[in-house]
Amino acid sequence: MGFFQRLFGKSREPEITQAVPVSNELDGWEPILGFIPADKEDYELVSVIATAIAAGDYPDSQFKITRIMQRNPEALTVSLIASSIAAGDYPDSQLTVKSIYTKH
Repeated sequence: MGFFQRLFGKSREPEITQAVPVSNELDGWEPILGFIPADKEDYELVSVIATAIAAGDYPDSQFKITRIMQRNPEALTVSLIASSIAAGDYPDSQLTVKSIYTKH
């Protein structure tokens, strides 16, 4: 009964504790996105190519492209440099860049 009482029973008043600010390791850092919105002048060409490829598989369908993204050149350069340095230290490893941050 104790388990179900803790799970479904009414809780008593929460205890009031004083909040202590905790320093975050990422204070002052902001993430660099891997993909950014594409330029408006690229939309027509990318839309035509994407719908042509999709129509080859589904010729009786209609397509609507809602957004077009492109690789962030800054993130691409940083990830290539970082993974190249790490590959020099660990040549038999496979590396994945999970996130990139910049100091602002």
